[in-house]
Amino acid sequence: MSQISKAEEPQVKRMNLNVPVELHNSFKSVTAGQGLNMTDVLLEFIKSYVTKNAPKPKGRRK
Repeated sequence: MSQISKAEEPQVKRMNLNVPVELHNSFKSVTAGQGLNMTDVLLEFIKSYVTKNAPKPKGRRK
């Protein structure tokens, strides 16, 4: 009998940050109103930020 292997889930690292209560409440309200969750929105922001701001690899000149 063969075993079906589960797809490996990426490792995650928890982040904690302090956010003013009013901002947290507004963010939660806006994301919920869009049918999204806060984690997904923050992950998309972080990915976008890293893509935009990561140092560009230095290529060799020909």
